[in-house]
Amino acid sequence: MRTILFLALVFVGGFAFSQTTINGNVVDQNGEPIPGANIVIVGKAIGTTTDFDGNFVLQTSEVPPFQLSITSIGYTDGQESITSNNQTIRVVLSEAQTFLDEVVISASRTPERIFESPVTVERMGIEAIKNTASADFYGGLENLKGVDVNTNSLTFKSVNTRGFASFANTRFMQLVDGMDNSTPALNFPIGNLVGMVETDVLSVELLPGASSALYGANAFNGILFMRSKSPFDYEGISISIKRGITSQESAGDNSYTDVGIRAAYKFSDKFAAKVNFGYLKGTDWAATSEVDKFDPTRTRADLNYDGINVYGDEVSADIKDVAVTLEGLGILPAGANALVPSQEVSRTGYNERDLTNYNAESIKADWGLYYRPIEGSNLEFSYVGKVGTGSTIYQGTNRYNINGFFQEQHKLEIRDDNFFVRGYVVADKAGDSYDMVFTGININRAWKDDNTWFGEYTGTYVQATLSGATDEQAHAAARAQAESGRFLPGSPEFQSAFNRSINNPDLSTGSKFQDASKYYHADANYNFSELIDFAEIQVGGSYRRYNLNSSGTIYTDFDGPITYNEFGLYTQLQKSIALQNEKSLKLTGSVRYDKSEFFDGFFSPRLSAGLSLNRNHNIRASVQTGFRNPTTQDLFIGLDAGRAISVGSAPDNLDRYTRPFEVSGGGQDLGQPASIEQTGRAAYENSYTLSSVERLGETGNPADLEIANPDIINPEQVTSFEVGYRGKLNKLVIDFSTYYNSYKDFISQEVVIAPYYGTVGDGSLSIAAISNDDFQAYSAYTNSDADVNSYGASLGLTMKVLGDFDLSGSYTFTKLDFDREANPDVMLNFNTPEHKFKASFGNEELFKNFGFNVNYRFSDDYFWEATFGNGLVPEFHVVDAQINYSVPSIKSSFKLGANNLLGDEYFTAFGTGFIGSMYYLSWTINN
Repeated sequence: MRTILFLALVFVGGFAFSQTTINGNVVDQNGEPIPGANIVIVGKAIGTTTDFDGNFVLQTSEVPPFQLSITSIGYTDGQESITSNNQTIRVVLSEAQTFLDEVVISASRTPERIFESPVTVERMGIEAIKNTASADFYGGLENLKGVDVNTNSLTFKSVNTRGFASFANTRFMQLVDGMDNSTPALNFPIGNLVGMVETDVLSVELLPGASSALYGANAFNGILFMRSKSPFDYEGISISIKRGITSQESAGDNSYTDVGIRAAYKFSDKFAAKVNFGYLKGTDWAATSEVDKFDPTRTRADLNYDGINVYGDEVSADIKDVAVTLEGLGILPAGANALVPSQEVSRTGYNERDLTNYNAESIKADWGLYYRPIEGSNLEFSYVGKVGTGSTIYQGTNRYNINGFFQEQHKLEIRDDNFFVRGYVVADKAGDSYDMVFTGININRAWKDDNTWFGEYTGTYVQATLSGATDEQAHAAARAQAESGRFLPGSPEFQSAFNRSINNPDLSTGSKFQDASKYYHADANYNFSELIDFAEIQVGGSYRRYNLNSSGTIYTDFDGPITYNEFGLYTQLQKSIALQNEKSLKLTGSVRYDKSEFFDGFFSPRLSAGLSLNRNHNIRASVQTGFRNPTTQDLFIGLDAGRAISVGSAPDNLDRYTRPFEVSGGGQDLGQPASIEQTGRAAYENSYTLSSVERLGETGNPADLEIANPDIINPEQVTSFEVGYRGKLNKLVIDFSTYYNSYKDFISQEVVIAPYYGTVGDGSLSIAAISNDDFQAYSAYTNSDADVNSYGASLGLTMKVLGDFDLSGSYTFTKLDFDREANPDVMLNFNTPEHKFKASFGNEELFKNFGFNVNYRFSDDYFWEATFGNGLVPEFHVVDAQINYSVPSIKSSFKLGANNLLGDEYFTAFGTGFIGSMYYLSWTINN
């Protein structure tokens, strides 16, 4: 007992003796925290390191005064004098080298130099965000090496890397302070519409390629990390005001406003809070193409015309079949159908500009409360809330006016230097959003239903032919009669029908996009580096529960919300090995196990090695696997998109989608009922391929028909091989990477044709159904058994020229390896140019307080493939530029910028509006 008491007294005495405590914060010259900086007492082997936010606490038995040495790779060394106990210091280190010394967190879930990252990573810090020529930081991502940004509309840009892009980009994940900001309704991010306010952005990191080993299913093509500023480190009020115009040939010149406000206050060393508000208002890029979707040689004068941005003309019928039906009903005289040719005729549609006001708006706010209960510790409890609403245009299967869309997020988190545990919920409401294609269709139907319109057309055609009219004259007379009384845009009748349609979620009569879905997510990570010395070991996991609630307008949830869940567990081991002559080797191995309630579990391993030859040269190689679970739409969608019905392939979804169809007179002559009810199961178990049905129409040979019957969907897998080099040769910094991706069970949509009667392959009845136009087109979600591979490379060069001028350039090559001819029905949505080149030239301080930057982007032409339509995207060249001037006396900076300075309008996706120019002036205070 005496021994124990003695040891306890020694321990307590020693503890009492070690009471010198130093608190501090280490930042760069821009005020950005420097994680991983070394804090050492001069002449002693006593020290610590800074955390993610640049903070540190040093406890020592040394009695002041003494000196601290503060060092970090890529920064000049600093020293601070300590004169008293409980002293708080702030250390500012200046950059000494290049961006290779920037610290990133995303690549390994731990701070490390970008130079030593085991995989490719792109980064934008505060300074890069300030100097971007783009109108906002999110648009500045377009200038990062290897990154594709597809512009859906003014307020909705879709980020992607390494191919397989669409606006419904479920292969790419976007995190804001660890929270996924994918919309529950759509299962993918809608740009920054309800995202971050620029004045609160600390850094942006982007990992291209498969990242499933650490981040789960949706991190398949890449992942974007956006981190905000902590109110403990960044206090005060910051304001950013942008005013300018957008200029487009179709929409003219329109005003543009973007305002951001950030307020943060540290009440004490234990408690801090912040709030952000953002408001954006502009006019969207108008989509006005009248080119036919399927045949560019057609014009509006053609009988079966379907304009790209003209809606309502998707509805068509073969007037020969109409004549047969009318003759059977006694409306036309016997033999009249012989006068009518087999000719598809479409209804007259409405231009998109008549169905939307092109309002682009975003209103968002977020707030956070942060509590650090233990003095000298970085243990932190936080609550963060985010809300956002806005209006934009979204192009998916159809074109949608997203009007008053609302999304909210709420997060609770506990974190320290070596762990975090968080849980959050993401919920949305569709607001007054609507499908513009079905709006055009149902305004037509409100005026005159399809049967009446085609009946009048066919009857008039017969009468005109009997009166001696030519075929052209008969068609002209037929359309004139069928169009009589049509609701004209701007008329009270048109507006009344428009209002009824956009407020009605039943797509047979309306077009309202209705949803109130949500998902719940929890994840955690623990780093054992403080407990284990031989290597850095991390373990973590995540859980997500979906709650789909579209009231049957998107999903087959007509009888109540659909719920399901998925979870994942992972671990990572990282070991640095010192070699001779400054060489070092960093080995990283990680593996993740994920399980959805609908599918078997799946392991995603990753192995990487980074060899640092010295401080300036690093070679890296990695092999990683990725997977992605089928999305909510892949599983449970049940949406009539006009040309085809999209039906998800969850096991219990095949029979959830049910719809009645009218059988033609020819079908009834074969003994079929006048109406049949078909479920989504027909797409997967009784269907022909679209291409074979099209061949049958050309040749008339039933032997051309091929059975489709696509398989039920399963998770998709990818194996990615990557080799890269980062280095510095005198003033030139080089970053090169090349990769090869091999996919298994590639998830795609396949359009199939399901006959109303007969069994595919029966040689008779199902063929008759196809011949009688008694069939339905379905867009089925399935896995392709075709070989799908892609490969590419990126090279980035950065250097100082002419003194202090920054010059950088990058080239990216991306190639799809796929036999299209052998797989005509597989939709891959690769949608990526083979060649991209980007360049930047500027000077942050050309003279005192004045800087400028010019960015150039080139994209090769490429073929865009998506459910809305397919077409060529021509090559484009874009120049953005800005000049900026700082006024320190009023803590302000001013920026004058122009996007698409050359004014050459272009587009990045088939069917969207042409992107014009933007000119703006911004004033930023105290940021």
